[in-house]
Amino acid sequence: MAQREVIATDAAPGAIGPYSQAIRAGGVLYCSGQIALDPQTMEVVGGDIAAETHRVMKNLGAVLEAGGSSFGQVVKTTILLTDLGDFGAVNEVYGSYFPEAPPARACYQVSALPKGVRVEIEAMALVEG
Repeated sequence: MAQREVIATDAAPGAIGPYSQAIRAGGVLYCSGQIALDPQTMEVVGGDIAAETHRVMKNLGAVLEAGGSSFGQVVKTTILLTDLGDFGAVNEVYGSYFPEAPPARACYQVSALPKGVRVEIEAMALVEG
C-alpha cells in the first residue's frame, strides 16, 4: 500500500480550511487549489487577472517544490474562473509556466471562489523516488 504524506510549506499560503496544501502518494503529488494569496500576509494580491494568475502559479510552484516536483512534472491541472472572459489573459500567464509539453487541463467557470478571487488552479504532478 502506498504511503500518504502531507506536504506543507511556508512559501505558499497556509490552508484556509480542513485540507492540506498537497498530498504525496504513490509517486504522485496531488496539489490543492491555489488562489492569489500572498503567503506572508494571507491577503489577496491586488491587480488584474494576470497579477492574480502569476501569484497563483508562484504559490503552486512553491507547493510543487516542497513536494519534490516541478512544473515540468505536472500531468494535469484544473483551472476555475469566475469569468470565462478572463480565459485568454489566464492562458497567457499560465502558458509561460509551461513553455513545452503543457499538462492535460480542464477549465471551468464557477459562480464564486474563496476570498473573492477570480482564479484558482489545482495540479497533479509526478515526483521522483
